[in-house]
Amino acid sequence: MHAIRLEEPKRFAHVEIDAPAAPKPGMALVRTHCMGICGTDLSCYLGKFPFFDYPRIPGHELGVEVVDAGDGVTHIQPGDRCCVEPYMNCGECYPCRKGNSNCCERLEVIGVMTDGGLCESFLIRADKLHPSKEMKYDQLALVETLAIGCHATDRGAPQDGDNVLIIGAGPIGLATLEFTRLTGATITVMDLMESRLRFCKEAYNVDHAIVFKGDGSETEQMKEITGGDMYTVVTDATGHVGSMSSAMQYCAHTGSLVYVGITTQELTFKHVAIHRPEVTIVPSRNALPGDFPKIIGLIEDGTIDTNPWITHRTTFDNLIDEFDAYTRPETGVIKAIVEVT
Repeated sequence: MHAIRLEEPKRFAHVEIDAPAAPKPGMALVRTHCMGICGTDLSCYLGKFPFFDYPRIPGHELGVEVVDAGDGVTHIQPGDRCCVEPYMNCGECYPCRKGNSNCCERLEVIGVMTDGGLCESFLIRADKLHPSKEMKYDQLALVETLAIGCHATDRGAPQDGDNVLIIGAGPIGLATLEFTRLTGATITVMDLMESRLRFCKEAYNVDHAIVFKGDGSETEQMKEITGGDMYTVVTDATGHVGSMSSAMQYCAHTGSLVYVGITTQELTFKHVAIHRPEVTIVPSRNALPGDFPKIIGLIEDGTIDTNPWITHRTTFDNLIDEFDAYTRPETGVIKAIVEVT
């Protein structure tokens, strides 16, 4: 069996790995059909992502087929199509006992801290598989990305009629947009790239779109949109230290700032910037197990349309040649799917 492994930043290499053994109790053997490439994969490739070391087989946005299941596994059976919840939590630490497995003290995300699913088949805990009888493998590979946005939206908890600002219209920002629109909030999206904002208008009919120029004109537009109040919830999905450090200026007094992007750098801001308006800062990490069946249901019933998401496709054999292009914004990638088998 072959896999693609990240040997070091900016380099992929083929390696031979042994075929997985039969699954033990509570485990499942799965065959990878599709993998989504996300911002985390790109950052790992470029050597910019924390919690990552090399060499590493990537792949955490996955559409897989169950090949075999170990003893005690009852919710899936061979032939089932599943998405993967890639967060391997311990189940014993304080956050796990509270039901916050996304923040497990010993968390390992497959494809990031441990080898992932960009291979023909692999073994995984069966409780991390979420089946669907209707969805295609490429749709299943989108569920994890959507789960990040689902959790971020829940963390900000916007209400019907609230003004919400999403900064960054990449895949995570779009995933947050998917769920924010279901709340009835009035949504503004801000990004540097006009092409991404056009996508938001065409695919999601967002209420307002602002091109970030850094000249203060953004704030004036926001005041006009919100009647001077600014935003009840601001979600920064950029992972850019400058954006994340300055995002609270867009919050309404008593508003919330959700950080769903990740940076390795220090954020800096004056204390008065959060003290005077009593802004609540809310980090959002990964997603919760219940988000996955929820999203599957929303896709199956047509509430979420996955068709606009997939803009690029490649095969396992062509990935090495094509992957570097996905790191360049001018390529216009929203979501690239690797067809593995």
